[in-house]
Amino acid sequence: MNDIESFGLTLLIASVVISLALLSNRIGGLLRIPAPAFFLVAAAAASDLLPSLRQVSLGLVENVVTVALVVILFDGGMTIGVRKLRTTLGTVLSVGVLGTFLTAGALAVAAHLLFGLPWLLALLLGAALAPTDPAVVFSVLGNREITGRTGTTIQGESGANDPVGIALVLSLAAISADAGFGDAFLGVLGRFALEMGIGAAVGLAGGWLLLQLIRRIELPAEGLYPLRTLAVSFTLYGAATVAHGSGFLAVFIGGILVGDAAAPFKREIERFHSSLASLAEIVAFVILGLTVSLSTLFTTNAWWIGLALAGLLTFVVRPLVVGPLLLAAPVSWGERTFVVWSGLKGAVPILLGTYLLAADSGQRVLAYEIIFVVVLFSVVVQGGLMPAVAARCGIRMREVAPRPWALGIRATEQPDGARRFRISPGAPAAGRTVEDLHLGEDLWISLLVRGGRHLRVQADLTLEEGDEVLVLADPDAEKDPATIFTGRGRSTA
Repeated sequence: MNDIESFGLTLLIASVVISLALLSNRIGGLLRIPAPAFFLVAAAAASDLLPSLRQVSLGLVENVVTVALVVILFDGGMTIGVRKLRTTLGTVLSVGVLGTFLTAGALAVAAHLLFGLPWLLALLLGAALAPTDPAVVFSVLGNREITGRTGTTIQGESGANDPVGIALVLSLAAISADAGFGDAFLGVLGRFALEMGIGAAVGLAGGWLLLQLIRRIELPAEGLYPLRTLAVSFTLYGAATVAHGSGFLAVFIGGILVGDAAAPFKREIERFHSSLASLAEIVAFVILGLTVSLSTLFTTNAWWIGLALAGLLTFVVRPLVVGPLLLAAPVSWGERTFVVWSGLKGAVPILLGTYLLAADSGQRVLAYEIIFVVVLFSVVVQGGLMPAVAARCGIRMREVAPRPWALGIRATEQPDGARRFRISPGAPAAGRTVEDLHLGEDLWISLLVRGGRHLRVQADLTLEEGDEVLVLADPDAEKDPATIFTGRGRSTA
């Protein structure tokens, strides 16, 4: 077989794998098993059937998954945006930063005392398993959207604690096994603080610069705008990493700053990054699955140690650690319970596990296999039960059905006074007719969409929660129309 035919076969296999992975989303929805579980198990099984697949180098795996996480975190930051994050910032920081440290410490103590792992390896294992995963959370939710602070808290935590967990593992891996406890502790804190500080600074500066580029520098074609944001997101990661900071934190913050800012071709940019993040999720889980052999997994103690740690993490550690951190948040007990349950593990812990494999010692291989078992348990059990737990906790989920048809008018400049809102529960507009709102001459509803269908706007039309409205308002009017449709003085667009 010549080089061209070999390359064609590679492309054929890759395209078939991606097509089957996309189909598994439908199968997972029917079986109530999240799609990432299929990706992991199928890839691991394939590596057993074709041992040559397992010959992929760890360096290549780490690089590919790093690229995938950059794409996923930037898209996750854009999904949240500044306005949503502002309402839950304190909760996200406490759970995402302090919660990650406490979870890592609790798991390290359990791994050392219950299973006899050395302290340094136990700490590395705890730090690797502490972060939650935004890709798994979004995949499990599928076309369901969690309304209110709960959804923002879950998304914000999963995006914030990934950089924290990665920086923590790298800091722990950099210390010597024979270093004193005091020196090691100070070294970890110093390196961690440096990475977080530099990453945050690069993310803030880079996000602001990206907004200026989008708004001020025109490109000759529409399709180039999403490519520019993609290039800048990788620039943020590279700049922060070269400066010894957290590139993942820089990317996440940059995405947040761009998230709800008005900019040309913003919808096209969002759709591009959303699609790319879905592909990145598939690639990350498939290539990580190739690093594990299912046949050897059950011949060691990894499977039962992993199940034990997964049970402790799900039912003991996370409730005791994250639960108290949520007490100050203005949410109900049902919402707190759901947030505690939603700490799903995914690609990030397995990626961090590959850092342990670099040492090529028997105990670190065992730790990697334990991480794989914990992630698989989290995706299948926690992820599979998320809809049921949400129902028992009274969490409202809104079905977001695909909308294959779009109608719009393009303009060369940002429209003055045109704003889009989704009517929030309890907003003044919910349950009232257009005539009852007394909108006046400075504000009128030009378009209303309910359940994906366009409705004719007339005086006796009753507005409902979840309706999407396009309103035209006088830019000089003193009253903010957001107060009518969302109950707050900010747009939810």
